[in-house]
Amino acid sequence: MSEIPAQAHQADVPRETWHDALWHSSPPGSIYDYIKVASFSIGPDGLIDQWSLRAEELFGLRAAQTVGRDPVDAFMPPELRPDAHRKVAEILDGKEWTGLIPFRIPGGNGAHGVAEIYVMPTQTETAERAALCVVVDVRALRRIESDLAASQAIFGQSPFGFLLFGTDLTVQRANRRFATVFGGTAETHRGRTVHDYLPAHEADRMADALRRVLDTGDAVTDLRITGSTPRSRENRHWSINLYRVHGGSGRPIGVAGIGTDVTRRHLAAREAAGVRRNLALLNEAGHRIGNSLDLETTARELLDVTVPGFCDLAAVDLYQGLLLGDDDRPARPQGPGVPSLPGQGPARTPSAALRRVAFASAVSDAPLSGPGALVSVGDIHRYPAASPGALALRTARPRLIEGGGPEDLVQSTLVVPMVAHDTVVGLAQFSRTKGSEPFGERDRAVAVELAARAAVCIDNARLYRREHERALILQRSLLPPGDPEAAGLDIACRYLPGNAATEVGGDWFDVIELPGHRTALVVGDVMGRGLRAAVAMGELRTAVRTLALLDLEPAEVLTALDEIARGLGAPGGSQQASRAALHSRDSDRSEVYLATCVYAVYDPVTRRCTIANAGHMPPVLVSPNRTGPGEDREPMPALLLEVPPGLPLGVGGEPFEEVEVELPEGALLALYTDGLVESRDHPLEEGLRGLRAALADPVRPLEDVCDHVLNTLDTRHGEDDIALLMARVQGLPVDAVGDWQLPREARSVGRARELARAKLPAWGLEGLLDTTELLVSELVTNALRYGEGEIRLRLLLDRTLVCEVWDANLVQPRRRRARDTDEGGRGLQLVGLLSAGWGTRRTHRGKTVWFELPLPGDAEEAATELSAEQLLNMYG
Repeated sequence: MSEIPAQAHQADVPRETWHDALWHSSPPGSIYDYIKVASFSIGPDGLIDQWSLRAEELFGLRAAQTVGRDPVDAFMPPELRPDAHRKVAEILDGKEWTGLIPFRIPGGNGAHGVAEIYVMPTQTETAERAALCVVVDVRALRRIESDLAASQAIFGQSPFGFLLFGTDLTVQRANRRFATVFGGTAETHRGRTVHDYLPAHEADRMADALRRVLDTGDAVTDLRITGSTPRSRENRHWSINLYRVHGGSGRPIGVAGIGTDVTRRHLAAREAAGVRRNLALLNEAGHRIGNSLDLETTARELLDVTVPGFCDLAAVDLYQGLLLGDDDRPARPQGPGVPSLPGQGPARTPSAALRRVAFASAVSDAPLSGPGALVSVGDIHRYPAASPGALALRTARPRLIEGGGPEDLVQSTLVVPMVAHDTVVGLAQFSRTKGSEPFGERDRAVAVELAARAAVCIDNARLYRREHERALILQRSLLPPGDPEAAGLDIACRYLPGNAATEVGGDWFDVIELPGHRTALVVGDVMGRGLRAAVAMGELRTAVRTLALLDLEPAEVLTALDEIARGLGAPGGSQQASRAALHSRDSDRSEVYLATCVYAVYDPVTRRCTIANAGHMPPVLVSPNRTGPGEDREPMPALLLEVPPGLPLGVGGEPFEEVEVELPEGALLALYTDGLVESRDHPLEEGLRGLRAALADPVRPLEDVCDHVLNTLDTRHGEDDIALLMARVQGLPVDAVGDWQLPREARSVGRARELARAKLPAWGLEGLLDTTELLVSELVTNALRYGEGEIRLRLLLDRTLVCEVWDANLVQPRRRRARDTDEGGRGLQLVGLLSAGWGTRRTHRGKTVWFELPLPGDAEEAATELSAEQLLNMYG
């Protein structure tokens, strides 16, 4: 080291100038940027004779403050000065010395630092002893030592791959972890580029990122790169962080890159994303599948959910028998690996035909090649016995079909049986094309769940369709076919179901012919919908017809119906229901059937109508002359008949009342259910006003009046069924009625025959003279023999001839078979054989016995001809 100053002196360069020139000629990024080296020299007299600029920075003293001073007195604390003077003397004697000395830190508020000083003896040009001192701040050395240790720990011992790229984007340094992953030693990677490690497209992305970081200084975090390592060809996923590295002078010297293997995290994230996607798919399926009770629509809803969210193309096949309403589907099989189900027999081969009901594709409009590809929507087909489709149907287990031909776009197919309530209803196929991810186990589970949900909805739709069709058959069989006919009435009727989902309800109407050309008009409504309401309606309608044949008064009919309705929900009938009402526990077990009904009996002879109501809508009566008297002649509104409503059928406890109303010729009577006038959108009063307004023109054809009412009112709200029965009063003409009072004496029999013989020719019924005369004689004779009071004879002509004989005795005649020795007792037998029908009914003042004869030319006329054999049988 002593030669350096000598060379400087030989070049005649001052020592201060030499040190400064050495410092300022160092390139940027030199070690001197990090270590502040200062120097000064001591002359032969032991005083400072040169003071460098670095010394000014380190000690905070200018040259004017130090040159010519004793360095010990200038820098050393007083307690250390004796030893320091001795060391300086030794140095001037030619001895080198290196050590640590304390010094005051400039601007440090009296703080002290420690410097390492290297003292080299020198000689002046006169051979006098001097010294050159080189001083280094120990703090800077310790920081560099710590930084190097930390850098080595981070770079060398880091569990992450660490690369340092130079400004030419080549690897300048790699750590051990990187070398472990990509092979070789850390030194062998020096000079390589990212293209030596990554596929071309990924290497280009990485190179662009390195160049951007080097140019802008903006760091890049979590750059996802995919590639492989020499030890494994499987794709790995790395997260790369890049930042620019600077030298001591601040200039960029390269880019540092840290790579973290996130393959597991990527796979876990993809798995989690797949689970979330599948959960979202199942959630969507829960909302979108099963909104319709139509089988084909439900199948299409399944495909709308799965294509393209789950697969690229899909198809659904359902058993043809299921679509037709048959139940020939095979039960879920049993066998090895298949859970046993209680009550099931051995598996049956699923050879039943299937129909392709839905197909969807995200890649083309036509089915691609693959399982079942040749089947179009609507085709009926069967799967070959060894095909995956047949195996899936037979075992009720999904089948995964991998791969295909070189020209086949389908690479993976899941064939999934659709199982509902342990019964296979069809088959669903989900396919993915080449380029999509093949199906995995998770996809298999999702496909099974989707197919199961759709299968349950399809089976529910099947059950609904079956119940719906049965209820429709029942309901249509119970409603009157076409427009009924009645004596003295022009009748039109309408029945509207609520909508496709509520087409079956409990509304009904009926027109029943009663003796004496009278007619019973009935409209009722069982509360509720579906098969239960339709069955209850059928029972009540049948009961009404039975009670009508007994010719009871309307209030009596409703009273009997109330008892029947109360017994519908109880296993033991009405009596059991009455007993159950006394015990709340038993009452809770009984179903409650409630119904409303209006029952009206119209007599065309008197044009009077007797009406009773059980909680039903009031009938509407429209007069044919709707203007009042006087000059203004203001229109008279349609009237709501004031009939006591009573309680609904099935409630019990209150008697029913009836009213009698005289109907003028041409008047219009409307009976209806509440669905015509009531809905959520408007109150009942508004609906009744609308109905009365819609009946403003009763003289138009009755069918047109019905259509006008339905088109005017809100009948499409779908909340309830609608039944409408309208009757226009015509009445029997006066000349079509013969009515006579006969005294209670024997000659009245002959008088009755004379009246009948005189009336029938006027009606053109000469062909019925003999039969009518004979039967009238029999009925009048019985009235004289067994009746009381005056006798009334009435003949009525309409579609048939009706004869009625009235008396004041309430005792009903009973037909009996006379013995061979009896001289009488065969009158009613004769009436039954010669007439088309006969019967009795009670009146307010007694009873009426009647018979009916078909008019000449009717098909029923032949049935009234009495053969000789029948006549002989009557008399033994």
